[in-house]
Amino acid sequence: SKILLLDLSGMLAEDVPGFSITTPPPRVPLLARVREELQKAERDERVKALIVRINSPGGTITASDSLYHELLAFKARKKVPVIAVIMDVGASGGYYAALAADTIVVNPTTITGSIGVVMITVNAQGLLEKIGVAPLAIKSGPMKDAGSPFRSLTEPERLVFQGIIDEMYGRFVGLIVQSRKIPEDRVRGLADEIVGRKLQAQR
Repeated sequence: SKILLLDLSGMLAEDVPGFSITTPPPRVPLLARVREELQKAERDERVKALIVRINSPGGTITASDSLYHELLAFKARKKVPVIAVIMDVGASGGYYAALAADTIVVNPTTITGSIGVVMITVNAQGLLEKIGVAPLAIKSGPMKDAGSPFRSLTEPERLVFQGIIDEMYGRFVGLIVQSRKIPEDRVRGLADEIVGRKLQAQR
């Protein structure tokens, strides 16, 4: 009998760009690697369990959600125990992916939680004005350049982005409620606490 050890380390994204000045070596994107490893394990009758080793501060919401569903689908088809083991950090998207596991195991020094969604934009309008640069956007609609770094957000744009963030956050909270059997008000309370508090939720 065998146990598959699946490693999820670093930023969780479809493909994290490299910073090498030379041509980086070809590598398999994270989601493709995970999917391939799970497919091979699914065909192997000797695989009796899956351990997902997580050491990640998070990543994009789509990558985190895709990993969650890949693990959930594997568990449903293979019908073997799935255990998530969080090492140094399993925050945000790292914890999101761990929700697919039957049990989440942490170390006494693990930092986990950070339940939430964030969008960061840069406003370089003041800098451009200092150097005499005035960008001009010719657009097909009022929202086409929403989030542009060359100007401040308008209030309608801010409301749209806030709605998207709230929707994604609600999805995250809902998955925790469903998978860890914690009341929603308790989850939202934990999510609002200081980052670093450990959320040790096991079923």
